[in-house]
Amino acid sequence: MDDVLVKVKHLTKKFGSLLVLDDISFDVKKGEFLCVVGPTGCGKTTFLNSLTHLYEATSGEILINDEPVDLQKHNIAYIFQEYSTMPWLTVEQNIRFGLETKKLPEADIRERAENAMAMVGLEAYRNYYPAQLSASMLQRVVIARAFAVEPMLLLMDEPYGQLDLDLRFRLEDELIALWKKTKTTVIFITHNIEEAVYLGENILILTNKPTTIKTKIHNDLPRPRDIASPDFVKLRNEVTELIKWW
Repeated sequence: MDDVLVKVKHLTKKFGSLLVLDDISFDVKKGEFLCVVGPTGCGKTTFLNSLTHLYEATSGEILINDEPVDLQKHNIAYIFQEYSTMPWLTVEQNIRFGLETKKLPEADIRERAENAMAMVGLEAYRNYYPAQLSASMLQRVVIARAFAVEPMLLLMDEPYGQLDLDLRFRLEDELIALWKKTKTTVIFITHNIEEAVYLGENILILTNKPTTIKTKIHNDLPRPRDIASPDFVKLRNEVTELIKWW
């Protein structure tokens, strides 16, 4: 299928005798916003680390555009749960970092960095250092840096897990706006069911270890999503019941 960007085929990962990922297969379409949710410790991060080759798969394969993942060729950005700004660089320098690593022309770097700062409202803070920023600002820097490289695939590993509820919803809304604007394919890992229902175009539900796919749910709730609406609550409860493994 031409509209499929990521194909995961029979992905299995063991650490010694411990089976973490057990024969996982699924596709992610171009421009899709996929939330991956499951019990805490079920192997969600292991999957992302396998995709980026931080871990080598025990068996199976992950393809991007029908080719084995190649970080030199495929433009992939990764946003971690921990703040990954570099404290010795300013906001603007942090955002420029990935572009400079790719050795883009200076004019392109300047334009992309300006656009990224504008998208997340950081122009006035370009010369601030991370230590001078709030938690939400730090995550905006990381998000801007990721979108500046115009990734074909954006991986997000519980990026808002450490933020309070109000900040989380605000940044989630900003993320959706950026996704709609850029059409980037997003795989978003979370253990927060409400977050998965709020963000995801599709929700991939994992089992407890050894991890398999329980099901994939299409989420067609209208945006912006109302967490108090009956339809939202119904879907959230459905996902909650599917995740329960006790």
